[in-house]
Amino acid sequence: MSSLAEFVEAYGLFAIVVGTLFEGETILVLGGLAAHRGYLPLSSVFVAGFIGSWVGDQIYFHLGRRHGASFLAHRGSWRTRVARAQRILERHHIVFILGFRFFYGLRTVSPLALGLSNVPAGRFLALNTVSALIWSVSIGLLGYSVGEAAELLLGRVQELEVWIFLGIAAVGAVLWCIHFIRRRRTRAGAVCGDTEDGNQPS
Repeated sequence: MSSLAEFVEAYGLFAIVVGTLFEGETILVLGGLAAHRGYLPLSSVFVAGFIGSWVGDQIYFHLGRRHGASFLAHRGSWRTRVARAQRILERHHIVFILGFRFFYGLRTVSPLALGLSNVPAGRFLALNTVSALIWSVSIGLLGYSVGEAAELLLGRVQELEVWIFLGIAAVGAVLWCIHFIRRRRTRAGAVCGDTEDGNQPS
């Protein structure tokens, strides 16, 4: 058994739960790929992705409900994204709850925005459960399909599996870096705007 296989079998499901507490798409795709390679049960990948996604969104929802205003007071980039989420939420809140986790960059701020809204906690709980289930299965299957596609294109992928895993992780890292840079620029713009209005930057 390779060291990669041993590592994934030992820590893979835990990593999926932790990763999906936040954005999580990349780690769940890797989990689906690991399932295709036989290192993890596919059903367990679905469950781990569901747990991390569901728990993270419930935390952010209740954070928004109880401490949303104070949480956003010193986070200019979050305020911009929460305002964007709220504009969508006002028009289609059911569709928004079911679909926000599929849009990169809105995954974390959306449940916070929902907590700030008048959406009942019970409704969010029910819709968030359905959404987390759909998301975890679909993204996990995407990773599984990547493994199948690689096998069809490359034949035996065992010799290349480390590079495939690293390639997917690299793509995820690049996307995260782009998102992080955009957030920093938004935050800088918000600080400049506050300064121009005569306020002290937070």
